[in-house]
Amino acid sequence: MEEVTIGIIIIIVSILGYVSNWLNWHFLNYKINYLLYYFGAFVHESSHAIFCLLTGARISEYKIFVKQPHVSYSNPKLPIIGNLLISIAPILGGLILLFFINKYFFMNQYIMPQFSNWKFLLTDLLKFLRQINIMEWKNLITIFLFLNIGAMIGPSWQDLKNAWFLIIILIFISWSFFTHLGLLAVALILVNIILQIILIVIISSAKLFHKLVIRNRIIRV
Repeated sequence: MEEVTIGIIIIIVSILGYVSNWLNWHFLNYKINYLLYYFGAFVHESSHAIFCLLTGARISEYKIFVKQPHVSYSNPKLPIIGNLLISIAPILGGLILLFFINKYFFMNQYIMPQFSNWKFLLTDLLKFLRQINIMEWKNLITIFLFLNIGAMIGPSWQDLKNAWFLIIILIFISWSFFTHLGLLAVALILVNIILQIILIVIISSAKLFHKLVIRNRIIRV
């Protein structure tokens, strides 16, 4: 089986994360979504901070509730791969958090497909989506969480710039374990984007319907 390389997966996850954030800020710019965004940002930046400590980097700034949440840090003491680990930390941190939420809060309600091959990504994604039942309160929490998965696990452009040289090298390197994690991250952000598009369509339709009702009332008057 030909595996997608580590570098390609990191870049795809970053692009999908950017698309998710763009949809949020341009079409779902509501107060409740700010709260969800900052939860995702907290997980994202905390993952950076934890890996800063693990790699020996000194944290000089840790800000969440600002327009651009970020962590500022010195060069890590771990040579070569230190910056790479810090840059991709949100992927690992976000997936670990979701694993614990599913295991200990949802009591393994969701069975995650293997996501071992790009060819079956769509099929595996549909298998996961079929498990979401909007009539159960746990699934409503899941939907809210998924609306900001992109902000949670998608490395930012700055993250890519911090480790660009190693990411270029990783474009030519494959690792089955990271392929599995990467495809899982891609699938989760795709679920995020699908839910965002559905919500955007519902809100836009409701607004249009409201306008038509008001217009008809005016015409009758």
